[in-house]
Amino acid sequence: MKKAGLIFLIVFLVAGVIDRVIMPWYVSLGSAVTVPDVTGLQYDDAASKLRWEGFDPRQRYHVKYISGVDSTIVLSQSPAAGQRVKKGRDIYLVLNRREKPSYPMADLVGRIQSDALQTMARMDIAIDDVQISPVRSRDEDGRVLSQSVPAGVSVKAGSSVSLIVGRFEESDEGMEKLIVPDVLGMSLSQADKVITEAGLKRGRVTKEYSAILVPNTVISQRPAVSAYVSPGQAVDLTVVTAE
Repeated sequence: MKKAGLIFLIVFLVAGVIDRVIMPWYVSLGSAVTVPDVTGLQYDDAASKLRWEGFDPRQRYHVKYISGVDSTIVLSQSPAAGQRVKKGRDIYLVLNRREKPSYPMADLVGRIQSDALQTMARMDIAIDDVQISPVRSRDEDGRVLSQSVPAGVSVKAGSSVSLIVGRFEESDEGMEKLIVPDVLGMSLSQADKVITEAGLKRGRVTKEYSAILVPNTVISQRPAVSAYVSPGQAVDLTVVTAE
């Protein structure tokens, strides 16, 4: 009789441990938590807050240098605030680059205008002015004839350059032209939406590895920003991959 009572007590205690300790722990493994908003905070403060709430902060940099923005402030985060994810998830915190990078000026002469614009966008060099000059050869149509900053000269991001582009003939009258939007630095889904709203469509997506940029961020587009294209034109994108 005593033996039966002892067995009953042991079973009761084990059941209590399972119900009050093991099951809550097991359930918590798959539970989701809300990502806090750490944008606008200093990186160290943002990282501390995320670690306190069980996340793993990862420092990344914006695709382009942003003038006048502190390089220690969190510009954006991925996943975004308010999303439900599991604890331990990597949270990418995007910061501004610490200083304007310098580059040797690219040789744009002979390049198609869209290629030249794309190259300047990747270097964060602004196109100050594009002048059109008539040409006699079809081969020169739409190509850069000259540039205000010579090739090889060291320039900093944020500088500007002017171009002269050849034009063999005028575009057909009445043909509608659309401007390619700037989607650099956006997530692929954001870029897809902006391109569609501009009357264009997303084209081929190429992946490129980066250890310092947020995965799935657009770092290149073709045709280039501000290029004039026909409605429905495909815009090819290059996005970051972490692998």
